[in-house]
Formats: sequence, structure tokens, C-alpha cells
Amino acid sequence: MPKSKAPGGPSAHVDHFAADNLPPRQAWPDIDYSGLPELAALPDRINCASALLDQGASAFAERRAVFDNKVSWSYGELLARANRIAHVLVDDLGVRPGNRVLLRSANNPMYAACWFAVMKVGAIAVATMPLLRARELSYMADFAQVRAALCDSTLAEELRQASADAKYLTDIVLFNDPSAEGLEARMADKPAEFNNVDTAADDVCIIAFTSGTTGPPKACMHFHRDVMAVCLTSSAQIIQAGPDDIFAGTPPLAFTYGLGGLLLFPLHAGASVLLEESYTPDSLIAAINEHKISVLFTAPTMYRTLTPLLKGAGLPSLRICNSAGETLPKPTWDDWHAATGLSIHDGIGATEMLHTFIAGRGENIRPGATGLTIPGFEATVLNDEGEPAAPGEIGRLAVRGPTGCRYMANPERQAAYVHDGWNLTGDSYQRDEDGYFWYQARTDDLIVSAGYNISGPEIEAVLLEHADVADCAVIASPDERRGQIVKAYVVLRDPQLAGPDLVAALQDHVKATIAPYKYPRAVEFIEELPRTATGKVQRFALRAREAGRK
Repeated sequence: MPKSKAPGGPSAHVDHFAADNLPPRQAWPDIDYSGLPELAALPDRINCASALLDQGASAFAERRAVFDNKVSWSYGELLARANRIAHVLVDDLGVRPGNRVLLRSANNPMYAACWFAVMKVGAIAVATMPLLRARELSYMADFAQVRAALCDSTLAEELRQASADAKYLTDIVLFNDPSAEGLEARMADKPAEFNNVDTAADDVCIIAFTSGTTGPPKACMHFHRDVMAVCLTSSAQIIQAGPDDIFAGTPPLAFTYGLGGLLLFPLHAGASVLLEESYTPDSLIAAINEHKISVLFTAPTMYRTLTPLLKGAGLPSLRICNSAGETLPKPTWDDWHAATGLSIHDGIGATEMLHTFIAGRGENIRPGATGLTIPGFEATVLNDEGEPAAPGEIGRLAVRGPTGCRYMANPERQAAYVHDGWNLTGDSYQRDEDGYFWYQARTDDLIVSAGYNISGPEIEAVLLEHADVADCAVIASPDERRGQIVKAYVVLRDPQLAGPDLVAALQDHVKATIAPYKYPRAVEFIEELPRTATGKVQRFALRAREAGRK
């Protein structure tokens, strides 16, 4: 039986909202810290900012920590900024341990400082994707009962619109803002020292929203101990980074994949990370070569795009190429390896698990397979009876270890994700006789496109708001470049309106209402949707129709 630690003493939170909205303990998955000595040795009192930033600054204050094309901050400089922001949160905004703080920014050094400041004050970070619209932001702010937000000035408009409708969000402070009300001005007179809140290891520090297959986004709750656990497993066991490594990549820090790969993991190793707000394929190649990047985090779509651009030049500084967010096809791996001589370390993780739990590693990479279970985790494939499947048999992927699913205030989804102590990720896999896991398909309707998890029902709801749409269904359509694209089958109120102009109008409608990356890249007008006798849309029939065309 997996070994769980008892709660690490009294909570430091004075706002108990998070604890009150955790699922009951019996609904949690088995949490196991016995898989590695380092996990078992984690203390009962942890503030992850102390463990990652303060200890790093104490050991090597002058070593570079985060940088972009404008600034370069050492560990000591990043610490001082995080401390000053922590004072702004406490002194100016009245943030108390357990309060939620919304973060909204593209990747940049100030985002890193803000994230650590939230950890330092014992608050809970609610990170939001830069592309999210006001409707999505207000839902997240209301669900997590967020009062205060730190936001990049370039992304303020949608958040201000969200605040007008939100029940709790009242205080928005902008950074990268030269005004007297901006965060930089507020920080200027604050002390460069801050006494971090002595949080329990099992105090919630992250509420991460993830798009599910039905209904609104789900909120995943993670502890300070979880942050350290993924550093010891997903990073230390796979990347094995050192102080000389320089990280870079494309996933937003608001994704847990990006948070780990582009903030937690480099600082845990005493390394540095390039935090750029966006990349084109050409600018990413240039950044890797200019800054001698050694560890790259991105999605298979980007590897496919980069490969023909290299033209035999290679990327000599790279040693680790990490891929996640969608399945990595073997041809993509082969083409990249032929162009660079480098292996891609594929992996699968989940917001519910915080980061990666199966990955390719070193000489054990098997192209086409996701990889082996990361030390510290246990994974299996379950058949329809809930028993371990035979080698080669397709079944449901199940995982457990030092992290696990804890949905906030969502008992129905918690019961669906956790069975008999296992986390069921919603993926179909088969496992070979050597223990390698081979991805087959999603077991639900989640669309995974270019590394983004997209909910079809959410897009359907937006399309149905358009006056010309009578009915619709959104599915994943196979795509060579993106893995999958969003495709909408649309029934019109007036079929004579069908045509390219209406396709563009529907796409623009989605882009203007929710995050633009969710828009349907393909729209097909159809007389009626296939339905069961009880009236449910037969999405499997539409998916089969798409597969037959490829």
C-alpha cells in the first residue's frame, strides 16, 4: 500500500477557503512518497519559494537566474524583487495567507518575481493564460474567489472587463507599467528582505485551471510539497540539470508544463532560464544559438516546424529536447534526430498531476513510445474490469505517486478521475513487455491541438450564441502538423447562408469570445447531426468520418 505522509502540522493559512474546498480525504488518490529517498525526506514545513529561490540566492547570489532580451537578473536580484512584491501584496493589498492571487502575463522575468512573491506570502497563485478572454477570466476569478490580481500592463484590458462582472475581484495592480500606480513604483520603497510565511508542506499554493471535456474548466489544487516533488521527479530524474544549464521554451508559465520546465526546474538546479513572451520558429532558433540554450521545452508541433528550418546547421548547445502537450509521432522524432543528432525526450503529464510522470530518458528512449514511468511514480494500463491489462492490450492509463488529483469543489469530476487510489488521465495506452507506454488516443472528447487542451463543448456553447447557428458539434480532426485541429460541424438556421464568408464570421466570433487558439480551424456545414435514440450527438460518428478522409 502506498505510503502517505500525515499533514505537516497546522496550516499557515488564515483564509481557509482552499482547505474547505479540497475533496474529502477518502476521495483523494493514493499519495506515495516512498518511491525515492528524496521524496521521503521532504520536511513537513515547506515554503517552495524558500526552497527554490531563497536557498538559491543564499548559495549563489550572483549567478544568473532569469533573463530576456531586456534584463538579466541574478538569484539575488530576483529574490530582492520578489521580496518587494511580497511587501506590496501584504502592505498595500492586504493579502493574507490562503488568499488567492490571480496572475496574468506572458513569460517574462517580472512574472517569475510575482509568482515567487505569492508563494512567499503564503497565498495561492491562480495563473491565467495570456490568450484568455474576459468571460473566462471572470469565471476563474469567481470560482476561486480571487480579490487581488497582478497583471502585465499589456494584458490589462480583458482583466478589467472581467473585473466589471466578477463578484470578488477588486484590486488589480499592473506591472511593466511606468505609472505611479504600477507595481514597479509601489515596489520602489519596499524592503528587499521579507520573512516568508512558514507554510505547511500540505498548504495549497497553486490553483491550476484545466479545460475538461464537458462543462466549465476544472480547478486543480496543489501543495508546496507537490512543487518540490515534481522538481525531484519530473526534473531531477529526467533532465538532470546542473548550474551550467540554460533553459528556454514556448509553453506559457500559466501551464503547469511551462511552470515546471521554465521556472521551477531551472531554479531547483541552480540554472538559468530565458523567459521570452513569444517566439516564431526562426526567433526560437536564433535564441537557442545566441544564448546557448541547453534545455528546450516545447511541443511536437514546434519540433515539426523547426526541423526544415535548420538546413543542416544543427543546434550545438542543446543537450535536452523535452516534448509534451500532445503525442509525439515517430516521424517527428526521426526527422528531428536526423537534422540535429538529438533525441527528443517525450513525456506525458497532466494539470491534475502538476507535471510529467512518464517520459523518455537518456539511452532508454524508444522513438514512438511516450517512455517509461519516471522514478517516484507508478503507472499501469487498466482493462475494462479495472485490472492491469496484458502487454499490448489497450486500456486506460492510470498513475499514482507523490502528486495527484484534487479538484476544487467538484466531487463529480473527482470521482470520475480517481478510482481505487489511481489517477485516470483520460488517455488510452498500451504497455509493451519492456514497460514502455505507447499512446493510443484520448478516452474522452478533449481536443489536443499543438499542445493546447481544448474543450469541444465550450466551443459549441459559443457557436450556438451566433444567430445563424441552429446546432453544432465540435470534434478533433487529425492534422499532420498540429496532431489535431478543432473542427466544427454546424447546422444552419438558413442553409443558403453556407459559404466561406460565414465560416470566417463564425471563426471570428469564437476568437472574440474565448481564447483565440480555441477557434475551429475547420468548419463544415451539415444538414443534421448524427444522434442516438435518446438525442445525444454521436461524436464518435463524426470522428470516424474525419478519420476516413485522412
